[in-house]
Amino acid sequence: MCELLALSSSTPARLTFSLHTLAARGGPQGNTHDGWGVAFYQGRDAALFREPTAAGDSALVRFLETSGPATNLAISHIRHATRGSLALANTQPFARELGGRTHIFAHNGDLPGIYGSSALLLGNFRLVGESDSEHAFCALLARLSPLWMGVGVPSLQARLSVLADFSAELRALGPANFLYADGDTLFVHGHRRVQQASGRIEAPGLWRRQQHCTPADSAPTHRDGVSIAPARRSVIWVTSVPFADEGWLALGEGELLAVRNGSVLASGD
Repeated sequence: MCELLALSSSTPARLTFSLHTLAARGGPQGNTHDGWGVAFYQGRDAALFREPTAAGDSALVRFLETSGPATNLAISHIRHATRGSLALANTQPFARELGGRTHIFAHNGDLPGIYGSSALLLGNFRLVGESDSEHAFCALLARLSPLWMGVGVPSLQARLSVLADFSAELRALGPANFLYADGDTLFVHGHRRVQQASGRIEAPGLWRRQQHCTPADSAPTHRDGVSIAPARRSVIWVTSVPFADEGWLALGEGELLAVRNGSVLASGD
């Protein structure tokens, strides 16, 4: 299956080892070598980098590890193709504009029944590629669109209500782990995935870790894939498979999180 990674930080940080570790899973000898992408938020907009090739061999991945932009929020995806050709149009994360903000979406799983669903319709959004994940993203934005017709950011509770219903419908179709951000909040939904140890499709689908960083000296430090400048900072990682041994919490099956600036704002089913 695909691999997901998100970083949320209270002050801007850079992905370093995390991106390298995720890319290693997308090497040509693995089963997630069909493309990769990462989005770095800068306010309402996001810098998006994608390639429909193996991340483990990518010079662009190596460049971003050393020279990528600092960000409060990053979302990354390594693709194992199940639906849609090996093309840039089918490479995640996907991006669309809504309400004057760039919205980013990345999905891990397989949703074979989504194309015929009478509930998950595209509305005014159109597919660029052929993947079930992009279809899910467009269907989500179609539901969220009425909330974004006013001035300003919709309430967190209103957005969570839409996402809770949407997530439940996706779970009925297949594994539905996803990361979604709207330029204000990161939403994380954990479900099921193929487990490396057993080969069975079961929970957990995602893991999270929170750390509070307080470097004592004036030199930048590097912890668990994030370049830390001298400052007090809270960082949350979300990933498909933990890339360190300690401190990770499994998301419950169907758990939905709202995260902003390195803190969990809400958690529920």
